[in-house]
Amino acid sequence: MHIPNSMLHGGVCPVTAVLSALGVLLAAFTASRAKNKPTAAKFGAITALIFAGQMMNFPISSGTSGHLLGGVMAVALLGMPFGVLAMALVVTIQCLVFSDGGFTVLGANILNMAIIGAGIGGLINAYLVKKFSAKSSGYAIGLGVTAWVSVMLAALACSLELGISGAIAFPKVVGAMLGTHAIIGIGEGLITVAVCFALASEPIKTSPRRSVTVPLVASGIIAMMLSPFASGFPDGLEWVAAKYQFFHESAPSFVSPLTDYSVSWIGNEAVSTSLAGLAGVFLTFLIAWGAARILTSPRHPQTIA
Repeated sequence: MHIPNSMLHGGVCPVTAVLSALGVLLAAFTASRAKNKPTAAKFGAITALIFAGQMMNFPISSGTSGHLLGGVMAVALLGMPFGVLAMALVVTIQCLVFSDGGFTVLGANILNMAIIGAGIGGLINAYLVKKFSAKSSGYAIGLGVTAWVSVMLAALACSLELGISGAIAFPKVVGAMLGTHAIIGIGEGLITVAVCFALASEPIKTSPRRSVTVPLVASGIIAMMLSPFASGFPDGLEWVAAKYQFFHESAPSFVSPLTDYSVSWIGNEAVSTSLAGLAGVFLTFLIAWGAARILTSPRHPQTIA
């Protein structure tokens, strides 16, 4: 659901940029004062896992693919403000390093996937935590449904932005976007439940080191070994844009070093994707770790594994 450059026009880009900046600042402020914080290493590992997970497009109907957004997963594993920050970091790195999502529409992508997807999705998930035990079937169902809802909310926000910008009439695009992402959201829900329950198992929960190494190793495996086999079908937004012909690609306003998750001087596509993905995992972990070190400074010493 990464909106590319030139798909949005007019005042939508600056408005969404301001809203996203305010949302990220609020999340950072709240995170710095949170009583329970993930360790910097855990924050980096989970953020890297979400980055790697988003590389794995899975095929759905009609020659379309979807991929994990990960907002609810991030909040469930890291807590509300840290989950939003993790998503904002992933979307920003994808844009600046891999040209996945346009530079001029970065604010809209952060708004849709981090502020709305993780933020509102996290609020819904927080409500469910109070209702169900974290190991109960009711919580699993609620977590999956919340993940599905987060995808639908992000798709709705994207449709509104497209309509307001004049790219395509809102009544025309919203049905196609929601219909396509309703199927993608099922995959989102299943992946979210599986990962959250796996990483919340007792051995990991009681071992801070494993809570870092397991998601970090999984990130490397996904990036190096699985990402070359991701579906090449267009994702939900690309498919809708092609169907209604409302996007015409223009020259990029920002040239990324690893465009389209590839290393330009490596001819083998699988090797190129693997190395680019591994570089992305390392970079994401490093940046997220550094950001969390600031937010989990000694003046707020209480952390959670």
